[in-house]
Order: sequence, then C-alpha cells, then structure tokens
Amino acid sequence: MKMNKLTKVGCSALCGSLAAISAVSAGELTATGSAVVTYTSIENEVTGNPIGMVSAVTFKGSGELDNGWTYGLSIAHNDQDAYSSSNIDIGMGGLGSLNFDQGDSGNGIAAYDNVMPTAWEEAHGAGLSGGVKTVLGVASSDNVMYTTPQMLGTTIAVTYAFDVGSSDTNDKSTGSGGANNRTGRGYDLTIKSNPSLGTEILSGLNLYAGASVIEQYDNANADSDKYEAVGALTYALGPVEIGWMVSGLYDGNDTTTTAYNSYKNQGFGIAFNVNDDFSVSYGKYETRKAGYNTDNVQATGEAGRKIEVESFQAAFTMGGASIAIADVRADNVLFVDAMDQKATIVKLGLAF
Repeated sequence: MKMNKLTKVGCSALCGSLAAISAVSAGELTATGSAVVTYTSIENEVTGNPIGMVSAVTFKGSGELDNGWTYGLSIAHNDQDAYSSSNIDIGMGGLGSLNFDQGDSGNGIAAYDNVMPTAWEEAHGAGLSGGVKTVLGVASSDNVMYTTPQMLGTTIAVTYAFDVGSSDTNDKSTGSGGANNRTGRGYDLTIKSNPSLGTEILSGLNLYAGASVIEQYDNANADSDKYEAVGALTYALGPVEIGWMVSGLYDGNDTTTTAYNSYKNQGFGIAFNVNDDFSVSYGKYETRKAGYNTDNVQATGEAGRKIEVESFQAAFTMGGASIAIADVRADNVLFVDAMDQKATIVKLGLAF
C-alpha cells in the first residue's frame, strides 16, 4: 500500500500529525485457511447425505504508519474461491479505530447477538436452528464503524450504513439494495464493559448492550422504522463461565393483519474448561412472537408462538485439528406447535 505525500494542509495545527501519516512502512500479507467436515443426524428425519464440507481461505494484510497508526486488510474467500467479505481497519492509537466493512456480519449489534459461553457454537448454531430470531442490525450491509479507545474497561462503537441491504460495492462506484429495497440508512450503537474496578473477583465479568435503528419506507404501506436491541452479561471464574442475554426486534410492519411484527429472545449458557484442550457446555435459546396486529391474539396457541432450542456440546483440540459434537433439541420448529426435532452433529475441523 502506498499513499501520496501531503504537501499542503489548510489548518496549521494539523500539519505535524498529517505529515506523519504521509509516510507508510512496508506491510505484509499472510494467508490462513480451514477445512471442516460435519456429520448431521436428525432424529426421525430422512437426511439423505449426512456429510457436509466447507473450506475457507482468508488473506490478511497489515502495516504501520510513521505516527504509530496501524492499518489492516482482511479478505475472506469461501468454497470454490468465491468472494465472501472484506474489511479495512485503521487503528488510530489514542483516537480509537475506524473499520470499513463489506457485510461480514461482524460489526454493530450483530457482534453481540449471542455472546453466551459455549464449547463450540451457539445453541442454535450447530446445525439445527429451529428458526429462532436473532438481531442483525446493519452488519450484513456495507458499513463504517468507529470504536473508541478503552476507558475504564469500556469501549463504545458506532456503526453506520448508508443503505441497508447494499453490500460488496466496488471502488469508484455506488450500490443499493435493489429495486425492491425498502430500507434506507441504519445506525447501530454498542457498548462492552469489564467493570472489574481493579478487583480479581470481577475481572471475569463482561457486560454487553446494543441498539439498532434502520430506516424503512414502502410507498404502498405505512411501515415504521425497524428497531433492535440486545443486552447480555457473562462471568468467568476459573474454568467455569456462565452467561445470560435478552434481545428483541420490531420489524416495523404495522399494516399486516396476518402476522406478528415483534420477537423477544432470551438465552443462557454455561461452559466448563476441563483443561486447555477439552471443554463442555450447555446452552438454551428461546424466541417468542409478540405484537400481533389484530384482535385475534389467540389465533395460535402459546406453543405456536415460541421456539426453544437447547444444546449440549463438547469440543477437543489437538494442534491444528479440532473435534466437536453437539446434541441439539428444538421445540416448535418454525413456530409450528409440537413440531419438535432432535439432531446430533459431529465436526472435524482442520486449520492451516
């Protein structure tokens, strides 16, 4: 990466710092990869081929400016060398960091959608989700995120998307979510805090909170903006870590008389590290429908408005290889009363 030398600056007070930015030291580019094979068995279901595979290669570049600022590039490629996502991160020392992201779902409120401790994946993420809802905010779209330096164990991040639904826009061009895109700008605010107050007993406590607003418009319907929020805490003491979270989303659809427009979620997790290589966990996640827009609130039973997923997991690592197993149960899949599923998923992962 090479930058043009700055020769004139209108504000003299900034000359020193900007001149330092002009010189860039040589950076480096590295590549890492992974390959995963899974075996999935769903009880009382015809699964066909139970073996699945996925591979990925990630290129990472990094460098440093003369003033101590750092910069990094990450480009992800998934199966068959297909472009997946990329981001550019600029570390500005005591001024925080700035990240330009092309929809890798890692920024904004999505980073805290489920931070429960686990041996492998979230309760709903090992291969049987049941159709639960999670918060996403602007993360799947091209976005810009500013993160403050850590102050008293707390960092704050503000994430902005110019057009939610737009992603992977080339340089020297513009992008949009498409002709049927009903969304406009989006804003996420997230906070993470470790309020240890200098004590050993609170050093393992982490608090998370986030909120998101996405502008929505529809010429045919009077849709409102979309709102999402999440709050969570985790606490680690020795080899044990526990966590609890709540989240909710409102999709802004005030005109339909046949569907719900809000969802409430809550989750719990506990993990135990037997040693450096072996861990076990239990997790539970629940989604409940709310906000029905007609008087027919009882159109579906209580069970038909709630999905529950719970999972027992174990994971073992051995150098660059890892083996994980999850036993997952989902009740009222896709909000269908008494439609329950149970699955066992085994994973072999290789890192290189």
